[in-house]
Amino acid sequence: MGKGYRQGRLGVEIKKTISSMLLRELKDPRLSGMISITDVDVTRDGSYATCYVTVLDLSQDPDQAKAREEEVLEGLKSSAPVIRGEIGKGLKLRRVPELIFKIDRSMEYGTHIDEMLKKLDLD
Repeated sequence: MGKGYRQGRLGVEIKKTISSMLLRELKDPRLSGMISITDVDVTRDGSYATCYVTVLDLSQDPDQAKAREEEVLEGLKSSAPVIRGEIGKGLKLRRVPELIFKIDRSMEYGTHIDEMLKKLDLD
């Protein structure tokens, strides 16, 4: 089943709120640099919101990139109560969803698929 209208709109509003807080309000040093909220999926009952995060790390070392992603996730998890409070104020929700942060791997997956297609040489 697809997302309902309410869950979709709530996800968009949560994404906007978190993105603006990352730019202006959250002062955690772990949340510095290029961090983007790519999508937010809200459960049907509105009790959980899964926030997909992309971290742009310019280092070529995969271990450093992985460590940076973990650092950002920890920073977001520790800031979750502040973010939830702001969501509750801004959206006037009776019950603010619990926030779950995950790294978005869709860009890596897309790159992998492109490489596989190039190997097939379908020209």
